[in-house]
Parts: sequence; C-alpha cells; structure tokens
Amino acid sequence: MKVFTAGSREQAARRCAEAIGALLRRPGRRTLVLSSGKTMVPVYRELVRLHRAGQAPLARATSFNVDELCVPAEDPRSFRAFMEQHLFGKVRMPARRVHFLRGDAPDFARECWRYERELGNAGGADLVLLGIGPNGHIAYLEPARALPPRTGPVRLTAATRRGLAADGVRPVPREALTMGIETILTARAILLVATGSSKAKVVARALSGKVTPWCPASYLSVHPRLTVILDREAASRL
Repeated sequence: MKVFTAGSREQAARRCAEAIGALLRRPGRRTLVLSSGKTMVPVYRELVRLHRAGQAPLARATSFNVDELCVPAEDPRSFRAFMEQHLFGKVRMPARRVHFLRGDAPDFARECWRYERELGNAGGADLVLLGIGPNGHIAYLEPARALPPRTGPVRLTAATRRGLAADGVRPVPREALTMGIETILTARAILLVATGSSKAKVVARALSGKVTPWCPASYLSVHPRLTVILDREAASRL
C-alpha cells in the first residue's frame, strides 16, 4: 500500500489525475473502472485538463463505471449523466468504449452478468478509481455480514441515501447496481481518493483496522497495488 498526503483537496485531485494520466501514456490500451460522486468532480476536472494538454490520452482507453443507481439511463440522477457532465462530454473518447450498467434493466441478474462479461472481454481492469463513503462503503458495497463477490443489485443504507440527498439526488433511489468486492479486487491496481475531515475516521478504520465486511473499504488493504491519495484533513487520524 502506498499512501500520499496532499496539502489540499485540489492538490489531491491533481495527483490522482496525474496518476491516471501516467497509466494512460503507457503503450497499449487501458481499461479504467471509474466512480462518481462529489470527491471525483475535481479529479475529473484535472483529468480533462491533462487530456486537453495531451497528457491523458483517453482516446485509447476503455471505461466502466463501478456502479449505477436504479434509475433510467436518461435520468439526470444517473451516474451516466454525472459522467457525461464531468468527463465524457469534455474529452475525445469513443462512445463504443464507454460502458455503464443499466439501472432500469428489466432483468438485473442478466444485466450484471453482461457487465461482468464485457469487463472480462476488455481484459479486466487496469485501474479501479474509488472514493469511500462515511460508513466505509466503496462502490455501493454497503456494510453487511458479507459482501457480494460479483456485480449485482444492492439496497442502499439510510446513511448512503442521506449522502445522496445532500448531493442533490432527489428523490433518492433505494437500490443500485454495483460491482462486487471480488470484481474490484481483481483489478491490476486500485486508486482510492478521499478528502475532507468527514472521511478521516473511516479512512483510518479502512487502512489501519481489521478487514471486515462491516467496513467494505478495509478489503482494499489486502490488494498488492493499492495507492491512497488523501488531503491533510482526510489523513488526520492516520
């Protein structure tokens, strides 16, 4: 595990985007698994800047999103809409290489199986970019007695739904589709970013405590290529 502490939220976002850009500049195509949420807004802003400067060649990348709310694809609450607003609408990336879960799919089991198959066909994830929820969730893997191993539907906790409401997602859906913990951990590298004092306690628990499904982010600590980028506030309890 490598942990980097930046002086501010903006510096953390810049370092995160630079790490993604460095991966994309390597020879060959790269498969990214991306996340949404307010932590990612400055990260994608920096990534767009690097892309326009020729330092993050997204045209060679394939992307998947780690989760999706159970709403129609065209719904402004969807993470597809978030990604279009903050990243894909601002960069040159072939639409055929951008993959999303369908939150309004008629058969969730079949939809999640399709997504896993497409990720496998793309060669698996070179990098998974994750944030962390105040209750320790990553993607939409909520604290529980056991975590789903592969992509599937989940019910959102009250704490997560309150967070979505605070971010302006209203009405808040009760369900989501999310990659499973084994799907995430099979990535060749994982990049976790957290900023703000509200994340300090859960970051310390995830990185320094025991591995437990009651703190899903703690599973990341077992990954051989985990990089954590924090601002000073989020790192204050380490």
